[in-house]
Amino acid sequence: MHDAPPHASRWLARAGARLRLYARWWVARGWDSPRAWRTIAVAVGGLVLVLTLVRRPLADLLWPDTRIQQLLDAGDRALRSGHLSAADGSGARELFEAAAALDPDRGDVQRALAQTGQRALAQARQRLAAGDVAGARAALEVGRQLQVPQAQLEAIALHLQQRAQERDEVDSLLQRAEAAQAQGRPDDDGPDSALALYQRVLAVQPDRMRALQGRDDVLSDLLAEAVRAAQRSDTGTAVALLQRAQQHDPGHSDLPATRAALNAAADRRRRGAERDLARGRLQRAEEGFREVLAVADDPRAQQGMQQLAHAWADETLRLAGDFRFGPATQALQRARGLAPDSAEVAAAAQALHRAQQARQAMHAPLPPAERVRRLRELLAQMEAAAAQGHWLLPPGASAYDRFKAAQALAPEDLRVVQAGARIRPVARDCMEHNLQGNRLQAARTCLDAWQALAPGDTGLVVARRRLAQRWLAVGSERLGAGDIGFAAHALAQARELDAGAPELPAFAERLGNAQR
Repeated sequence: MHDAPPHASRWLARAGARLRLYARWWVARGWDSPRAWRTIAVAVGGLVLVLTLVRRPLADLLWPDTRIQQLLDAGDRALRSGHLSAADGSGARELFEAAAALDPDRGDVQRALAQTGQRALAQARQRLAAGDVAGARAALEVGRQLQVPQAQLEAIALHLQQRAQERDEVDSLLQRAEAAQAQGRPDDDGPDSALALYQRVLAVQPDRMRALQGRDDVLSDLLAEAVRAAQRSDTGTAVALLQRAQQHDPGHSDLPATRAALNAAADRRRRGAERDLARGRLQRAEEGFREVLAVADDPRAQQGMQQLAHAWADETLRLAGDFRFGPATQALQRARGLAPDSAEVAAAAQALHRAQQARQAMHAPLPPAERVRRLRELLAQMEAAAAQGHWLLPPGASAYDRFKAAQALAPEDLRVVQAGARIRPVARDCMEHNLQGNRLQAARTCLDAWQALAPGDTGLVVARRRLAQRWLAVGSERLGAGDIGFAAHALAQARELDAGAPELPAFAERLGNAQR
C-alpha cells in the first residue's frame, strides 16, 4: 500500500486536532447531557415544520413565474376537458383567475381567461341544442362572469328563454297526452288525441323519452286492435290501423306480428270471396277480393276479380234479357270497372243496347207506313248478315239482332215467323259447334239465342245440362291446376244453366275444400 502524500498527511492532522478541540468545547459547555440533546431535537423539528409550511409561499415569492405556469397548465387541462368552473377551484376559470392574481398584466393569462369565456358560450349553445336548459344557463353564467361580449350573451340568453318556454309547453303537452291515453283516446284523429299530442312533443324534442315511450304504447294498442280486427276478418279496419301505426313508426317491434296476422286474415277472406263468387253473391265477392288486394298483391285475388268481371257481364245479359235495364246497366258498370277491355264485357254491352232498342221498337208509336218500311229494312239487313254467315255474331249487327228488332215491330208477321224458323237451327248448330271446341261462353250465347227463338223446344233441357256438365268438366281440370277463381266461375255458370246437374254437389265440395 502506498504512503499518503506529505501535504495530505498534514491536512488530516490539522482536521483531527480541530475535532478534538470542538469536542472539549462541547463538553465544557455541558451540551453532552440528555436534556441538551432533547432541546436540540425540538429545535430541529420546529425548523423542519416551518420550512414545510412556508415552502410554497416562499417559492412563489422567490420564483413567481414558475407558479403562474403551473396554474396555466392546470387551467389548460381543465379547459380541454370542458371543466370550466368548480367551487373547489379546480375549474379552468378559477385556475386562470389565480394566475391573474399573481400577475394581472401577463398576456397569456388574459388570453386564457378570454378563451375560457368563449368556450363557456360554445358550451351553452351545445347544451341548449341538447335540451339541457339548466346546463346551458350555468355555462352562460360562466361566460357572463368572464365578461364576454354582451351581444353574444344576449343572443344565447334569448334562445335560452325561448327554450325554457318550449319546455314548459312540452311538459304541458306531455301531461295532456298521458291524460288522453288514460281516458281511452289514444288515436281518434283529433288534435287532442294521445298520439297527436305525443307527435307534437317529438316534433320539438325528438329524443324526449316520455313521449317516445307513450307513443310506443299507443301504437302497440293500435296494432293489437289491428290483430283483433284481422282475426274477425275485418281486414279493412286492420289495414287502416296497420298503415296508421306504420306511418308514425315504421320500425315498431309489433309490426311483423301484425302483418302476419293480417296476411292470414287476407287468405281467409280470399277463400270466402271465392265461395261467394261460386254461389253467385257477386257484391260480397267483389268486396272480399278488394279487401284482400288492399293487403297484398295476391295473384289469386286478381284472378278472382277477372272471373268476377265475367260474372257481372253474364248478369248484365240475364237482366237485359228480362228488360231490367237499370240493374243491367249497374252490372255492366261493375264489369267494366273490373275488366274494361274484356271481350265478354263488350258483348254484354252490345246485348244490353240491343235489348234497349228492341224495347223501344216495341213501344214506338210508328205510323203504319213507317212500320212497314222499317220492317222491310230490318229483314233485308237480316238476309244480308245471313248471306255472310253472320247469324249470331258480331253482336249488334248479326242476323239474330236484326230478327229481334223485326220481331219487336211485328211479331205476328209471316216473314218474321219464317225468319225465326230459319235462325233457330242455326242457333242450335252454333251451340253444338262451340261446345265441341270448349268455347263455353260463345256456346252460352248461342244457347240463349236458341231459347229466345224457341222457348218451348224440348231439346233445350238437354242442351242446358250438357253445357253445365262441360263447365264442370273444364272447371275440374282448372281446379286441379290450382285455378280456384276459374273453378268458382265454372260452378256459378253450371248452377245457372242447370241447378239439378248430378255432378254439381261433388264439384262444389271439392272447390270448398280447396278454398279452405
